[in-house]
Amino acid sequence: MKKTKVIILGGGFAGLSAAMYLDKTLARRGDAEVILINRENFILFTPMLHEVAAGDLYPGDIVNPIRRILRHVKFVEAEVQAIDLSARRVRSVGGVARLALEFEFDHLLLTLGSETNFFDLPGVSDWAVTMKSMSDAALLRNRVVALLEEANLQSDPAVRRQVLTFVTAGGGFAGAETTGAINDFVREAVRYYPDLSEELIRVVIVHPGDFLLPELGEELGNYAERKLRERKVEVIKGVRVASYDGLHVTLTDGKSIPASTLIWTAGVKPSPVIAPLPGQKERGRLLVNEFLGVPGVPGLWAAGDCAAVPDSKTGKFHPPTAQHGLREGLIAAKNIEAAILGRPPRPFVFTTLGQLATIGRRTGVAMVFGMKFSGFVAWGLWRMVYLMKLPRLPKKLRVLVGWTLDLLFARDIEQMITLRDVEALSELAGRIRARVKQQQSSVTVASTPDSVIRNQI
Repeated sequence: MKKTKVIILGGGFAGLSAAMYLDKTLARRGDAEVILINRENFILFTPMLHEVAAGDLYPGDIVNPIRRILRHVKFVEAEVQAIDLSARRVRSVGGVARLALEFEFDHLLLTLGSETNFFDLPGVSDWAVTMKSMSDAALLRNRVVALLEEANLQSDPAVRRQVLTFVTAGGGFAGAETTGAINDFVREAVRYYPDLSEELIRVVIVHPGDFLLPELGEELGNYAERKLRERKVEVIKGVRVASYDGLHVTLTDGKSIPASTLIWTAGVKPSPVIAPLPGQKERGRLLVNEFLGVPGVPGLWAAGDCAAVPDSKTGKFHPPTAQHGLREGLIAAKNIEAAILGRPPRPFVFTTLGQLATIGRRTGVAMVFGMKFSGFVAWGLWRMVYLMKLPRLPKKLRVLVGWTLDLLFARDIEQMITLRDVEALSELAGRIRARVKQQQSSVTVASTPDSVIRNQI
């Protein structure tokens, strides 16, 4: 019996939400097969990334293994390369050796998320650090500690200031939260370096708008700015980063900031896999209908950051936030099931419940059901809400223990990953890929007829 094949590309909030629903329904049927393809074998809880960067939590605290969550949906760890709609196939590569993989589908749900957008600014993609993945956050924390050690070895005060200058591009949620967390971390850690002083530290946030956190409005944005300034963070508004050469951050107004670290949170773009697909695009995202299907392409669906989902109430598009992605993935899964079983689809209707952000030590801002508030209460609400949203009880308990220890003890300042470790891993991966290519070449030669080899010679 031919099985109906459903493939979900991407294991973020939308993709895993869809997979979890289908794991309990369609994937249990003998006439259907559901596959989830993702680059990592875990789901990352991105709202807590800045806490990993600041050393409040360990990287493993905010990730959950997908294989522990899904029972009937098949999981494949691979990177999607291309989608052939005419052949109804997905092409991807997996493993250290980058093995070529192909999968057939009847229904395809795109939840590939977004990638960092550097806007082709000179040097930014080469030298800036990002905050999109678990490794980004872990490496940023290690970078801060490494720079403290580097500054401790230097004798020139000007060099020390440059090494201990951290610039963040972008004053949205990711930028404001990361800046507040890094500022607290580096100022707390410097006291363990007797040859350094807090006066050498410079933390800057560059934002093109008139106020930080534009998603929350001017009142809370101004409050966030005031609190950051009280913690000695410089806030530069109305300009953008123009370029970065690894040593100097140049702004659009011509000013330059000597800095060894530029944290880039100023833009994202949909996965490049989306671009060649047919259908209308909205700022690079695939336009879908109210049922999360792509008009004119049967069996193709999209949700999350890579989809432009119309909001019938406002006439605009739903924002690409986690709370929307979770619910879009669920509705998309239900509509895929409905299409297979011959049931009517249901439209996606949702109103934002609220938005929360932390801006440093025990301080937050929040807008919940239209009400705005800030300070310690908002910070406590942020922790409570996201602790409840974190998947699986073991992870909740680990985060709760981590937060409790953070209240009682200072952060650790050890380097978990050094540059030597990264270089060693890179060299190992290179050797493995070279060996696989050599083996493939040997197999090709061995399977070629002698007459063909003689003709080639």
